[in-house]
Amino acid sequence: MSGLRIRRMNFMDVDAVVKVEQETFTTPWSRAAFEAETSDNELAYYLVVDDSGTIAGYAGMWLIIDEAHVTNIAMSAAYRGAGLGEKLVRALMELARERGAVSMTLEVRVSNEKAQSLYAKLGFVPRGKRRNYYTDNREDALIMWCEL
Repeated sequence: MSGLRIRRMNFMDVDAVVKVEQETFTTPWSRAAFEAETSDNELAYYLVVDDSGTIAGYAGMWLIIDEAHVTNIAMSAAYRGAGLGEKLVRALMELARERGAVSMTLEVRVSNEKAQSLYAKLGFVPRGKRRNYYTDNREDALIMWCEL
């Protein structure tokens, strides 16, 4: 992991990002969705963790006026537990600040206590729930917010 860096995602990263997405989520986004995010969505900003050409993970957000809404965060199984998820979220938060966001929000499964703990460490606090949010099992999502 000596060649590790966090950078903006580009169109050439889509195949690798889709692979990470598919290994992470039970209802992954499609390749077409990521293509649209990188080429057509002016509100979208995505970062990748690049390990000497291998995409280890990614995170994305939409910037709407002064709010950042996190769309996805995923790390390849081989890279989990190394603190890269935290670095990636911190980088996303910094990018949001640079682009004028004053707050950031995300949804997380109510059962995903590990992710909730990371977000709390970074200043996110629970502000509500979205009932039956996840289509694979109708699990609720915890809505978390932080001030940037």
